[in-house]
Amino acid sequence: MKNKVFDAITIPLVSEESFSVGNDIVFLPDFILSFNPMFQKKIYTSEEILYCDQFDKPMLRYASTWAAKEAIYKSIKQLCPTPIGLSKITIIRDKIAGIPRVVLPASFSHLKVSLSITHDGDYVWAIAISKISSV
Repeated sequence: MKNKVFDAITIPLVSEESFSVGNDIVFLPDFILSFNPMFQKKIYTSEEILYCDQFDKPMLRYASTWAAKEAIYKSIKQLCPTPIGLSKITIIRDKIAGIPRVVLPASFSHLKVSLSITHDGDYVWAIAISKISSV
């Protein structure tokens, strides 16, 4: 049976599934050693930088956002062959330590992404579930 949602999407799909999962884990000490201004400018939006820098331990927030972007990227690439740069994935929160929401470019508007981020000790973990939304 043909899926009408797949037929209506203009971007070719990689998978016949309507959802996918991506995850990423970051070892905080290694992340801190590799973090530099060029990486910050290349990966993070100005909103994400403002968010991370308001904390006493901004590196934890940068690592959390990095893990989230990686998880989202991994989830999206299973559904859509069109590459998405990590700087085009934006993680926003309505308040400090609030629920993370994902903002994607308009060309990915056919996808909805659910995101969860956690940390414990030296580890940060994120999981993203992407779903093709009805057109």
